[in-house]
Amino acid sequence: MRFDVLTLFPEAIINACDFSILKRAISQNQIEINAINPRDFSLDKHKKVDDTPYGGGAGMLLACQPYLDALASIEKKENIQTIIMSPQGKVFNQEMAKEFAKKEQLIIICGHYEGFDQRIIDKSNAMEVSIGDFVMTGGEFPALCILDSVTRLLKGVLGDDESSEYDSHYDGLLEHPHYTKPREYMGLQVPEVLLNGNHEKIKEWRRVQQFIVTKQKRPDLFEKFLKTELSDYDKKILKSNNLF
Repeated sequence: MRFDVLTLFPEAIINACDFSILKRAISQNQIEINAINPRDFSLDKHKKVDDTPYGGGAGMLLACQPYLDALASIEKKENIQTIIMSPQGKVFNQEMAKEFAKKEQLIIICGHYEGFDQRIIDKSNAMEVSIGDFVMTGGEFPALCILDSVTRLLKGVLGDDESSEYDSHYDGLLEHPHYTKPREYMGLQVPEVLLNGNHEKIKEWRRVQQFIVTKQKRPDLFEKFLKTELSDYDKKILKSNNLF
């Protein structure tokens, strides 16, 4: 999969991808990451990319010409999604990550200052995406959140493709608790079911814990999950544990 990020700070993207899973995915040619600086396309002699807003107001707006020319310079694949980081956008979630992971190419446009000239949004036909109901100084860190979230869903990136299937939010629920050695620490014991080697019982315990954790920590997600088409297995577990 290819990621093309339009950013005034390319080093912020490139440097952040030089670690851990992202670095490995790049080295194994599972993903390609390009950072494109709109300043390189500015026709202004000082390489300006912003200007004052019509109608007055505080701050500066990112201008059409350098951003749209930078966008036009990118070689496009057939199965592509263009997004623009914006506090006005649809809030990013795991379902969106899974949809993006089906694409061949994801173009992410990062903003700064007071935002974009509206024509950048209109002309690019980009999907506006937010990572939450708060404002940041730029779109680079939100873009990296999406880049990381999508990359780990790509086949082979995590090594064990089942790893991501048990993540929080993968199927609308939070993760179950995890334990490692030692068996006992400061009076706290690893649940006995995880030690007996009965994989069916372990699977059931983990699913029950997902329900309990989600209901306690995110009742909104739990209620939403109950409204989906539940499997017979989940119905049985919910009912037998008085969670329905």
